[in-house]
Amino acid sequence: MKKIILNFEKKTDNFKALVQEALNMNFLDFLVSRDTFMEFKNLERITTYSRDLSIDTQNLILLDVSEKPLGIDKGIKIGLYYEMKSKQDEEFIVERASNFNFIIVKAPDWKIIPFENLIAKMHKNDTELIASVENINEAELMLKTLEIGTDGIVITPKDVNDIVELKKLLVTEFRVELIEAEVTALQNVPESERVCVDTTSLLKSGEGMLVGSTAKGFVLVHAEVFDTQFVSSRPFRVNAGDVSAYILVPSDDKDNSYRTKYLSELKGGDQVLVVNTNGGVKKVTVGRVKIETRPMLRLELEIDKQGKKIRFNYIGQNAETIRLVNSVGTPISIVDIKVGDKVLVHIGPEATHFGIKIKENIIEK
Repeated sequence: MKKIILNFEKKTDNFKALVQEALNMNFLDFLVSRDTFMEFKNLERITTYSRDLSIDTQNLILLDVSEKPLGIDKGIKIGLYYEMKSKQDEEFIVERASNFNFIIVKAPDWKIIPFENLIAKMHKNDTELIASVENINEAELMLKTLEIGTDGIVITPKDVNDIVELKKLLVTEFRVELIEAEVTALQNVPESERVCVDTTSLLKSGEGMLVGSTAKGFVLVHAEVFDTQFVSSRPFRVNAGDVSAYILVPSDDKDNSYRTKYLSELKGGDQVLVVNTNGGVKKVTVGRVKIETRPMLRLELEIDKQGKKIRFNYIGQNAETIRLVNSVGTPISIVDIKVGDKVLVHIGPEATHFGIKIKENIIEK
């Protein structure tokens, strides 16, 4: 778990609201000062850090390697705060890392490259690399640089929304339930506008997007990761479906769920959800969307869920490179699918309003 240290050294006008929201979000690492330490002294769950060596916190931060804290309890962890301005500073940090439990690094000028170097050199040692950041965008960069990211960040939240956004950054992969549905009918659709979703990520075998004509059910449409005799792979692409179809995208809610969008609404810079055959979900960013007229194939599907028949549809391009996923997790070309075959699907909420799940009796057919 990444460490988020919230800087509460100053008593701002919204200090109490920030602390309460931090506790609500289960952020429990606080940087304190002599002015604020007493606000936290009797809170049992939290971990405190201080640059003031006279304060009785669990973690003390040296501002200079020559500082010698006196009378330090053996249970107290010692860290170093260091401002990195040159290649020599980077080398100094790596050389001295083993002397400390953690190092908080601030990079006022160059940010990404120096931290990439530090992460590469320090990610296997026991010293925590903590980046001092100014805002949420910097926090996301530091936590995800080189995929590994820093061990944590220090940030001064300006308002409650900053804390909410920080929580979203820590949300790990969640899962959706995939089950098998039977194909009950096939229908040629001579001309439709189909949507290719080109992402800024390289997708892998077993990954795709969940797409459906109604909010009742979504078919797992596999990414174009395979080379064929006539077409090279496009591992960033999912040829998703027709313009009227729904696709799953990240939700703005705190519950780490999803919402839907029409494929026709997607544009570069949006985020969509990529799902693997085990139901694992991750967010990716759309690089571009390609909409072109192509012959399509409409699939009618059905599942029996606890004695209830659920019927829904999917329309995809009628071409060999478009693959759904069969009941054992193997991609299968849409042109080879026959009535009676089974494919992986996700059963949806049945009702949405502007993409948001609601409890309402809506008929889609």
